Amino acid sequence: MENKLYYGDNLKILREYINDNSIDLIYLDPPFKSGKDYNILFKESNGSSSEAQIKAFEDTWHWNKTSEDTFIELSNIAPPKLVDFMSSFRKFLGENDMMAYLTMMSIRLLELKRVLKDTGSLYLHCDPTASHYLKILLDSIFTPKNFRNEIVWHYRKWPSGNRQFQRNHDCILFYSKTDCNERVFNQIDLMERTESTLKRFGNSKIVSGYDKNGIRVPSQVISEKSPGVPRDDVWDIGRVPPIKQLFPTQKPENLLSRIIRASSNENDLILDPFCGCGTTIDVAIELKRKWIGIDITHLAVALIKYRIEDRYGKSIKYKVIGEPEDLNGAYELAKNDRFQFQWWALSLLKARPISEDRKKGADKGIDGVKYFIDDLTKKEIKKIIIQVKSGHVGVKDIRELITVTNNSEAKFGVLITLENPTEPMKKEAITAGYYFCEMRNQNYPKIQILTIEELFKDKNIEFFNIEEPTYKKADKYIDKLFT
Repeated sequence: MENKLYYGDNLKILREYINDNSIDLIYLDPPFKSGKDYNILFKESNGSSSEAQIKAFEDTWHWNKTSEDTFIELSNIAPPKLVDFMSSFRKFLGENDMMAYLTMMSIRLLELKRVLKDTGSLYLHCDPTASHYLKILLDSIFTPKNFRNEIVWHYRKWPSGNRQFQRNHDCILFYSKTDCNERVFNQIDLMERTESTLKRFGNSKIVSGYDKNGIRVPSQVISEKSPGVPRDDVWDIGRVPPIKQLFPTQKPENLLSRIIRASSNENDLILDPFCGCGTTIDVAIELKRKWIGIDITHLAVALIKYRIEDRYGKSIKYKVIGEPEDLNGAYELAKNDRFQFQWWALSLLKARPISEDRKKGADKGIDGVKYFIDDLTKKEIKKIIIQVKSGHVGVKDIRELITVTNNSEAKFGVLITLENPTEPMKKEAITAGYYFCEMRNQNYPKIQILTIEELFKDKNIEFFNIEEPTYKKADKYIDKLFT
């Protein structure tokens, strides 16, 4: 069984790559609440305000042709109860972002149920804004009898808002595929007994007060030491501090550890179809589980690769599926989505995207950066800026790069290009001069051009081996991609 990291739409990947009844545990945290604009008034497709105020975010799925096509497909393939549920909610919600979200989640949850083993479990992490809708959706797909818990993840954060109680929890909906006796569930992280129980029974083991038929019987005390009380469904686990977050919605490793240890065993296969910064994968590796991760951005895929390498070195074997493997694949990616191409190209140099903002001009001519230290006494952090071009390039691009490099006080400027540079471009790059490294007593071209073809052959910036800034070892991956 091979660990795999997929780039692409998880619906397509689930259908094309993941076998029926093959997954032991699924954890998913769909990107409904990962935007930064909170408390936006929900609007209908005609622009009018919704009667209910619901949180919406920039990355929420919107109602469009894709949503409509998916709704029609659901009507043709989904179980009748699910079709009835979705039809009713379309009448209730209208054609807005929440309805689009539920539609896109429905068809994916059907696939997730298909790939889950009969002994397997699914944990869906969601915001209270959508949890009530999602629970009905899951009841329609998994049936109410396979609902196990609504786990409340409680945490603390800086106070915000007024005239309401502080919102300090997320919901995690826990379902099993079936109710079979072989379903994996391990009692972990037992809680201490209450003071009143200890006073009455001491630390002896107490047999449940119900017999096998569910009839109430007097509790029995056994003369052996109690290991503790089974964990309840309210979990107090601290959030990842904002300064250490890879993504704004990054979940703590302790949270994923509890889920994975409870509902899987060593060598079981874990799936995260929205794997983001890779916390599920990281914890699965640590707990000796096999894993499959899926994400729709090259930014996330690159981040996960660096996170694994930084934490575990080259010892973890896995296959990446969906990234360009040759020039034809690179051209295809650039044609389909130039931003995804940009993020992927930067990942070949382990460079950080300068911004996730897709607004034209927001990067001021800089697509990515790398930092280095070449004076071990001063420890001064110096900068390399990177531009990525997927189309035609010429001398003007080199002149622009020289200007941006000087204006940003960077030591190097690097152009990554799909097309081969012209001779005039190479000559213009030379006019920018050299950076002299005292530690190595050597000059390096200040402006450098790297083609995708060269990067496929592991060519790098002409200055490396560069010693990068030193950070806490456990948190090194945080500093790989983000400014």
